[in-house]
Amino acid sequence: MVHIQDLSLALGEQVLFEHLDLTLLPNEWVSLLGYSGVGKSTLLRLIAGLGAQGKVQGNIIFHPNIRVAWLPQKDTLYPWLSIVDNVQLENVLFGNKSANTTHQVKVLLEQVGMSEHLHKSCTQLSGGQKQRVALARVLMQNADLILLDEPFSALDAISRYQLQNLTYELLKDKSVLLVTHDPQEALRLSQRIFVLRSPQPNQPALSDVIKPEGKAPRELNQENLWVLQQKAFLNRSLLELYCCVSGNLLTY
Repeated sequence: MVHIQDLSLALGEQVLFEHLDLTLLPNEWVSLLGYSGVGKSTLLRLIAGLGAQGKVQGNIIFHPNIRVAWLPQKDTLYPWLSIVDNVQLENVLFGNKSANTTHQVKVLLEQVGMSEHLHKSCTQLSGGQKQRVALARVLMQNADLILLDEPFSALDAISRYQLQNLTYELLKDKSVLLVTHDPQEALRLSQRIFVLRSPQPNQPALSDVIKPEGKAPRELNQENLWVLQQKAFLNRSLLELYCCVSGNLLTY
């Protein structure tokens, strides 16, 4: 789907990451963990073709005709547009909105549990409802690769859990790259997990791969998952968490 080869990014004298290699496969969720400021969201912007400030070296090679969609942390809904037109924003902008596209939107809004709220304005929606509308907009784009930039981090625990499950169900046949600070979220949803590390001599940008066992989305009621979650809070360090992972849960 996408091959990232020897990618490096520097902002002035600060090197965010260097020698980053990653291949994204079809029908697979990959999570990227890491400290704030290490360049996770910037990497998503580069993959999305949005560019980034600073000096970029390396290659991002896409499979021909691949379509990419991006779901950011903020809902990015336009309050002056209806919920329906927010979902079909691309059609509105390019002037090809039609009865057919509007019907597609209503089907998608029903899938994300928002069909009862069509009469509301975007300003009347809760945070979780806004993210459901934003998810429907991603689905409307019919993309092959979905970039998720901490889309659940601003939600309460119940909404976050529900949206994780819904998003996985609707995107399970896509290639997904999820940026998150939450090891638990990565463990629930991903087939592969990497830690993006600050530059160090003779060390690649990404950790060795972590592969959670079992089918996603995983329920966090297993003892080893809870132990792992405790270590995440006690250590306050994703790298320490990575080093302490039990082989009973993860394979490398």
